[in-house]
Amino acid sequence: MFIDNAEIELSSGKGGPGATSFRQEKFVLKGGPDGGDGGRGGDVYFVVDKNSHTLSSFRGRHHMKAKNGAPGEGRKKYGKKGESIDVVVPPGTQVFDVTTGELLLDLVKDGERVKFLEGGKGGLGNWHFRSSTNQRPTYSQPGLPGEVRSVRLELKLIADVGLVGVPNVGKSTLISTISNARPEIANYEFTTLTPKLGVVSTDDFASFVMADIPGIIEGASDGRGLGLEFLKHIERTKFLLFMLDLANYRPLEEQYRVLKEELAKFSDTLKTRSFAIALTRLDATDKSEVDERIENFINSLGKKVDQKDNLYKFDPEYPVYIQDIDSYDKREAFFIAPISSVVRTNVEPLKYALLEVVNQVKEDEQEES
Repeated sequence: MFIDNAEIELSSGKGGPGATSFRQEKFVLKGGPDGGDGGRGGDVYFVVDKNSHTLSSFRGRHHMKAKNGAPGEGRKKYGKKGESIDVVVPPGTQVFDVTTGELLLDLVKDGERVKFLEGGKGGLGNWHFRSSTNQRPTYSQPGLPGEVRSVRLELKLIADVGLVGVPNVGKSTLISTISNARPEIANYEFTTLTPKLGVVSTDDFASFVMADIPGIIEGASDGRGLGLEFLKHIERTKFLLFMLDLANYRPLEEQYRVLKEELAKFSDTLKTRSFAIALTRLDATDKSEVDERIENFINSLGKKVDQKDNLYKFDPEYPVYIQDIDSYDKREAFFIAPISSVVRTNVEPLKYALLEVVNQVKEDEQEES
């Protein structure tokens, strides 16, 4: 089961009370106070683990609490510190305060361990309160209470390439063909109900992660269809692959326009996200009709198309855009790839082209940082 949000109350441990004790040993007259301090309460940590992929472990859990510190003892013995707890979450988890909605943590890096709540301090034993005027203090401090916070966890998948397209465009077929993912595939819309991740390997030393997102329909950014709930996962992807259906009754230009508009409406971040275009189901229609649709689509985008390795690439001097989209959204496509996932036409060139642009995007990010 895929669960990408959960609410839970987290509590750190209470500090142990200090001890009220007096030294009592044979041959030791008038032994003074020797009550030890209480142990500190356990802390609450968030730990990022890439082997965890969902928040399903929090389903049915409403409260997680660290252990309390142990009381102090005589002979100035400190109480044992309470055991801390690790809240293990997958990379891409965001932690929000339930009451205020404030973003508290954005956990991205695998292996990251962040202290979230600190345990209460242990109370002081009575030996701290001895003085020349109070040689027999009978007072010790109680431990301080721990912290309590109700949080909402939200998971945004982290992937190198996110597949974006209308329902039943062939996203699941592509990711099952070129990666280790095995999503449900059927001849009806919205077969993908939850995001799927797959690792695409090009050789023994190079690979990237691809995410299959449920289909986006017009109005998805306003809550129609399944797209709104999962559009947030696309924000984490470094690169988008727009998938347009050559066998669909809707023109390629219309499919492309809907996708770009819905992504731009949902998030300002997605307006500038790098992308490429895949034209799917190359084998499902008459060749002359396919060639005509591809030619019309490319003509509507830009100029100076170079065809290499069965991919169409544009002269970088000319931006690639749909004429009737607002001028702010003239993002340039890296390439256009006509493909057929079923018969694997142009699938290998697509894999290597995606690896190349993913590496380029990563290099650009490193230079900017």
